[in-house]
Amino acid sequence: MTSIYRHILRNSIYIYAIENNLKVPIGDDGNLPDDYTEEQDDTNLFEIIDTRIEKEHPHISFPLDLDSYLKVAESYYPNIKKSISWLPSEYFVKGFKTALKKDCMTLLEMLSICGTWQAENDRKLDSLQNLITKTHKNEKILVFTQFSDTAQYIAEQLKIRGIEKIACVTGDTENATVLVNRFSPESNGESVRAEDEINVMIATDVLSEGQNLQDSHIVVNYDLPWAIIRLIQRAGRVDRIGQKSDTIQCYSFFPAEGIDKIINLRKRLNDRINENAKVVGSDEIFFEGNEKNIKDLYNEKNGVLDDEEDGDVDLASQAYQIWTNAIKGDKNLERIIPALSNVIYSSKGNPFNKKDEGVITYAKTKDGNDMLTWMRKDGSVVTQSQKVILDSMACEMSEPTVTNLENHHKIVESSVKLIKDSGFKSSGILGSRFGTKYQLYTKLYNYWKENEGTLFIPENLKSAIDDIYNYTLKEKAKDTLSLLLRRDASIDSIIDLVMEYKDSDELVIKKDDELSNRTPQIICSMGIVNCKKEEL
Repeated sequence: MTSIYRHILRNSIYIYAIENNLKVPIGDDGNLPDDYTEEQDDTNLFEIIDTRIEKEHPHISFPLDLDSYLKVAESYYPNIKKSISWLPSEYFVKGFKTALKKDCMTLLEMLSICGTWQAENDRKLDSLQNLITKTHKNEKILVFTQFSDTAQYIAEQLKIRGIEKIACVTGDTENATVLVNRFSPESNGESVRAEDEINVMIATDVLSEGQNLQDSHIVVNYDLPWAIIRLIQRAGRVDRIGQKSDTIQCYSFFPAEGIDKIINLRKRLNDRINENAKVVGSDEIFFEGNEKNIKDLYNEKNGVLDDEEDGDVDLASQAYQIWTNAIKGDKNLERIIPALSNVIYSSKGNPFNKKDEGVITYAKTKDGNDMLTWMRKDGSVVTQSQKVILDSMACEMSEPTVTNLENHHKIVESSVKLIKDSGFKSSGILGSRFGTKYQLYTKLYNYWKENEGTLFIPENLKSAIDDIYNYTLKEKAKDTLSLLLRRDASIDSIIDLVMEYKDSDELVIKKDDELSNRTPQIICSMGIVNCKKEEL
């Protein structure tokens, strides 16, 4: 209801601007006009709305006539901060104002039907309370919702119901890191008194990336995210190296059956997924357009999420976990595998689509990035998904090898040529966000920004950060710094080593000829060979 209220008020500000031939606020561009003064920057559109909700409507009951919102818009308009981007109202088509008013009337009708919201009758909140106080009593629980209004509502109502040690984090939270450390102190290397720890964290997707929350192993999706990848990102906050629980438990709230029939959410999600598949194409199981796949997806059924796009799956952590599990099963591997030479190869039977017979090649690009390619016998590419390829290579130690394809090495050669000809590139100048370069730059840059102008910043640190951004890390520096990052070393240790490498000119490659002379390095390859069942 709060989100509906905010939408009506936002529309009303646009309507007021158009009716009075005023400029329409369209977004914050970060640029200030020449005559800007701090007195003008009283507040922005969203701050005004949030303040009104907090001060004037604590019981979630809103006006039901459009005139009330238009009067509010008239008083708010002069206070919108000047750094917002503006567009003259004459640029909008004539029917825009009519469409806005129509939207407002529909939304007001929805508010009228809902009436005053009574939180004590909220069955969804009842279920969450039961989950926290009974099913997972005294355990740390991470609750995600798409909307900051919902997050604040959940937190406030649970506190009213007597649940303690609870916190809420949204995009407007200034002390998010402090709260994260209190919720997950062990995984963040923090020491927190027992009475100060947080057991229930309510959050928007602002916490779905870049945070260590693996002191918890329970994730609740209070509402269904429209972007499917959010489910994976959310679970990824607890499903990380350092997680001590054998299982990660994910709960997702579905709309009640009656509501789902009205809004037809599952079918709309299904249609959207099919449309995406037609545009971008995909191997992923839930792009098959089967409604059962969508239900399995939201129920976190085992395996459904495994084929998601690589950009949001922590492949480095997954590979590291595979290695950790392997050496736990056989300590000899820790001695045997590092002793193997590069360019080693083998082949396994093909349990996949028979037309995908070919070779998977693992190589390092000239930039030092790890890259997997899966190429068919005819030179076509099976998939560019690094995670799909990694999963396809999996096999038991007891699985027998099969005879290599006659053109195995020719396929490897074609794969390397594809990499060299920039057929596959890491995303952005920093590469994958799970790579050493990206993680190193992000960690150092954030530290520099937080401590800029203090005595904690070593001389030339900013120069080193710029070098990491603009150039390729040298192999020795990359390997050593990668090890420190995996071991979650202190920022001081990382900075000391970075500065040492910079001072000795061993941090990055700045000479074009040195980089251009480097070619992709073949680490190993695995054939995927069609064979009879009795040969597997």
